[in-house]
Amino acid sequence: MLLFTTFGRYLTKRFARAIVGVFGTFFFLIGTLDFVELMRRAGDSPIATTPRIVQLALFRAPAVAEQIFPFAALFGGMFALLTLSRKLELVVARSVGVSAWQFLQPAATVAGVIGLVSIMIYNPVAAELKRKATALETRLFVRSGGKSGLPKEIWLRQRSVDGQAIIRAAGALPDEDGLSQVAFFIFNPNGSFKERIDARQAMLRPGHWELSDARSTSATEEPQSYKSYVLATTLEPEQMRQSFTPPDAVGFWSMPAVIDRTQRAGLDTTPYELRYQSLMARPLLLIAMVLVAASVSLRFFRFGGVTKLVIGGVAAGFVLYVATQLSEELGSSGIVNPIVAAWLPAALGAMLGALALLHQEDG
Repeated sequence: MLLFTTFGRYLTKRFARAIVGVFGTFFFLIGTLDFVELMRRAGDSPIATTPRIVQLALFRAPAVAEQIFPFAALFGGMFALLTLSRKLELVVARSVGVSAWQFLQPAATVAGVIGLVSIMIYNPVAAELKRKATALETRLFVRSGGKSGLPKEIWLRQRSVDGQAIIRAAGALPDEDGLSQVAFFIFNPNGSFKERIDARQAMLRPGHWELSDARSTSATEEPQSYKSYVLATTLEPEQMRQSFTPPDAVGFWSMPAVIDRTQRAGLDTTPYELRYQSLMARPLLLIAMVLVAASVSLRFFRFGGVTKLVIGGVAAGFVLYVATQLSEELGSSGIVNPIVAAWLPAALGAMLGALALLHQEDG
């Protein structure tokens, strides 16, 4: 195999440098732009100092930059191949009998390895930093009236000895396991409505909710107010946090356990399953991007028309990325199975890239 030869190792280094270099450039731009935006918002918060804003920007950048991996593989592959073609290194390789499929082995290997590293190492780190960024952003901006990264309302569902309950909250307490401005809609075991309990805040304790300044309303009794009220629950703090934690804030290795706990709690696991399958499919998606890059970057410079091919490759890469996002939207809405939604774009992109190369190289 060419991959283990001197020329193969040389190509591997070139592709790795190109892809990592493109990703690093995008990462720097994302971090810089986010820092500028956060500094603009910091004017409304007296506690948002420059060091804290720098820290927040660094915490947020990895999760945002994670979406750039497919484009890094596309642009990095195109840059490496066009550079090799411009220097006539590919001409020399072809003259000694090295086919396009052979010198694409290092490119596909590098893309696959980067994809594996991105889901096994990069993604867990980015997810943990995003959780820290959300907590830090809440402390810096929410108390000053700014907007946080949390949703405007939080909805939960729980099962307990008292039956089922739907919980609506205005937000989560940033430093404790609790919710603010909470409404519990409680149902009997037979499914009929029992009562509604509103509270200023609800703290999750082992086996129960501890409500403050609660007010109970039902169809059969007069409304009653309580300084403190206890309500049974089977929810755990981790389950509560995960219910309003976006899937991209859960690391790859933690995802199976999160899906299992969410399923046992009776909550929808589709977003987490889709995210998990999308991560699993990322190496194949990066390989597909490299094949797309190769299909438009192998033309010799002396033949001309390279600019049009490059523009076509960029357009094809963007179409593949948009198709991936569209497929994930269909999967998150339940129209398409999460496994199909995650793997179909990557598989189709790889097959279409290989088909274009077969037509170009073998006629």
